[in-house]
Amino acid sequence: MKLDPVTLRLFVAVMEESAIARAAAREHIAPSAASRRLADLEAQLQVELFTRSNRGSQPTAAAYALLNMARSVLNELDGIATQIKDYGRDHGSGLRGHVRVVANISAITQFLPAQLQRFLAQHPQVDVRLQERVSTDIARAVADNEADIGLLNAGSYGEKLSLRPYRCDRLTVVVPLGHALVRRRSVRLAELVQYDWVGMHAGSALNHLVTRAAADQGLQLRLRMKVTGYDALCLMVASGLGIGILPEGSARLYLGALPLRSIRLQEPWAERQLMLCVRATEALPPVTQLLATHLCQPATD
Repeated sequence: MKLDPVTLRLFVAVMEESAIARAAAREHIAPSAASRRLADLEAQLQVELFTRSNRGSQPTAAAYALLNMARSVLNELDGIATQIKDYGRDHGSGLRGHVRVVANISAITQFLPAQLQRFLAQHPQVDVRLQERVSTDIARAVADNEADIGLLNAGSYGEKLSLRPYRCDRLTVVVPLGHALVRRRSVRLAELVQYDWVGMHAGSALNHLVTRAAADQGLQLRLRMKVTGYDALCLMVASGLGIGILPEGSARLYLGALPLRSIRLQEPWAERQLMLCVRATEALPPVTQLLATHLCQPATD
């Protein structure tokens, strides 16, 4: 039995897009040809991957089992291409491979740029592919073999993942210059409810953390708007549209360029633990293990 990677990629696309037409467009193939390939795949495997009805197609249990295996195979094929590329020109020197990393916005804006710069300077033949997601999506991506390494907030994500400490993440309050709080060195959440807020989007861990903390204290936040990134949050705060909460390291990126002041948030939940996760049941490839070890080294800067 021979399974070609084109069909496997199409199958993964169908599972991820939940529609043959969208998957066919993503893989640049006609929908009719995509349907034939899926039917041929089922015939080869002698198993039904999709139950078909007038309401569409639904994946079977076999399809979900194949999805994880297909991703693993395709990842290995991509790794071969990366490692062999330009092999003859540099005589095969240095560690090679590629690593798929998914991380939350806190890790990306505070820690990863310097860490990845150092790692790639030492290992220029390694290809690191980085994508931003929220923590729950990160855990699922690593467990389902969509990614090799995840950086996410501490939590309980199931037995499929192995977690280790990554970095501590302290939250701070940002206010515009001229604000009534601008001379304060620290502040409690209860002192902030009288002001308008600029918050992160509803699906973010930070929004959930702040709104839950307010609810636990019986406080009602005056949320004026929600944004999708720390850059937008800081721009809105600098324009006088409200105050905001974000990680301290992320806030430092904007303090010099925007008329902002950072104030310490004096709350027990303001210090969060970030974790690195990998799949628990798999031996990591050498390049993935090397990057994971590098990321978890104690901070030196």
